[in-house]
Amino acid sequence: MNYNRHPATAKWYDRRDSVFIEFCVADSKDVKINFDKAKCVFSCIGGTDNVKHVNEIDLFEAIDENESKQKRTDRSVLCYLRKAQPGKAWPRLTKEKAKLSWLSVDFNNWRDWEDDSEEEMGQFDQFSDMMHNMGGDDDLPDLDGAEEDESADSDDEKMPDLE
Repeated sequence: MNYNRHPATAKWYDRRDSVFIEFCVADSKDVKINFDKAKCVFSCIGGTDNVKHVNEIDLFEAIDENESKQKRTDRSVLCYLRKAQPGKAWPRLTKEKAKLSWLSVDFNNWRDWEDDSEEEMGQFDQFSDMMHNMGGDDDLPDLDGAEEDESADSDDEKMPDLE
């Protein structure tokens, strides 16, 4: 077995009350995560070649280590770090400004929540509720001149049954 230590590739993103870190290790085994007030240590054995991954992160701000959690899937390990000071944005994950080659921002999940006022969040929630509660086709008005036309249309042919 190859027990060389390599940091796992990781992505992170910031939320109002928490920070998420996803360690991208497929088929991880022996996953160990230690949450400390100012540090997160991740280790596992991953992949078919059993590489030992170790990541040690000195965090930008303090976390509530008792409320922090992790979830392992076949493709990655997602860590939820509960901020000790909710509502304070983290411009980076690490205490030091150094660029770590294995760490990147998860732009698919990133949101500039700090610019959102409580009023805007409330309006967004109302908009979401409105969209969710919108009715179906029964509520659509009749469109003038949009009558059903039974003319031959090449893509309206009946599809053969699947066997």
